[in-house]
Amino acid sequence: MSARFLAATAAAVITTGLLASPVSAGQRVRLIGERIVPNGLVYEGTTVGGLSGIDRDPRTGEYVLISDDRSSLGPARFYTARIDVNAKRLGDVTFTGTRPLLRPDGTTYPKDAVDPEEIRVDPWTGRYTWSQEGGRPPASADPSIHQATRTGRFAGELPLPKNLHVTPTSGPRSNLALEGLTYAAGGTLLVSSVEAPLTEDGPVPTPDNGALTRITVQTRAGHLLAQYAYPLEPIFARPVPPTAAADNGISAIVAADPFDPARLLVVERSFVTGVGNKVRIYEASTIGAGNVAGRALTGARPMRKKLIADLADFGLSKVDNIEGITWGPDVGRGERSLILVSDDNFSAGQVTQVVALAVRYPQ
Repeated sequence: MSARFLAATAAAVITTGLLASPVSAGQRVRLIGERIVPNGLVYEGTTVGGLSGIDRDPRTGEYVLISDDRSSLGPARFYTARIDVNAKRLGDVTFTGTRPLLRPDGTTYPKDAVDPEEIRVDPWTGRYTWSQEGGRPPASADPSIHQATRTGRFAGELPLPKNLHVTPTSGPRSNLALEGLTYAAGGTLLVSSVEAPLTEDGPVPTPDNGALTRITVQTRAGHLLAQYAYPLEPIFARPVPPTAAADNGISAIVAADPFDPARLLVVERSFVTGVGNKVRIYEASTIGAGNVAGRALTGARPMRKKLIADLADFGLSKVDNIEGITWGPDVGRGERSLILVSDDNFSAGQVTQVVALAVRYPQ
């Protein structure tokens, strides 16, 4: 597979790609194409990588992508890009800018003080809303949701429910906190997801058992409306060797329809040592699910879900660490494009992958 990088003062174009159109078995989803960003690509003095969230800006048609660099290789930051997609092909991915995410005092975040994971364009203001999983000691371990101007300046922080704050015996597990974030109901709601169960909600998934994690619904000002139990699948395979790492959790969410408050597309991303990644996209609904805000998950009525796509079905060059999802433009004949991005963890053994699917939706 070849790669061509075109650099200019304000643009970087990624042209490595796979163009194909296999259809997910039993689903009305097909692959439009795939692009690979060159590993270690330097753009405007930053290393492009760790891309953990993506959203399309309806005002410009461009995309915003957040890096989960904890200010180690450079300041915590986001990128803007053009992604050309139509019904037949995924074209160039062109980076058009990058900005650091700033603290309230206007400075950049120091190393390990923040772990950015998801970014969304506020449909009302055009500003950015972004989530982070929490810093590392001695910084605060609490996850948080921030608002930023389009230049990265701090513009506010939303309050979080009490159970999303970390204590010695409760709250999100380290590095398994706020991953998913999306606006819903025309921008009146902000929905977030915890990657894996809270400490008090029980064990994480295993190859033998799934688990329940939480999806939180708040007003755009941060008032808590509800939490719902989301059922995670068991880990898809056993690690090699058996004592090695394996996991499954929510890596991203997006509203299934921008005006529907009840339906989400949920990315479950699993990694198994010695086997690899499995990435599945589910449609999940809060209709009929019990509100578990302030409650244990024991006996909860969880959200219902159905499989929309398994990336193993599309003949990709590799199924990597998909952590971002957003709707792209309509591509005609009742299809919408769905754009995914992977986090390469700044590792030479992984890739930054942009995948475009065509979805005949609702299904």
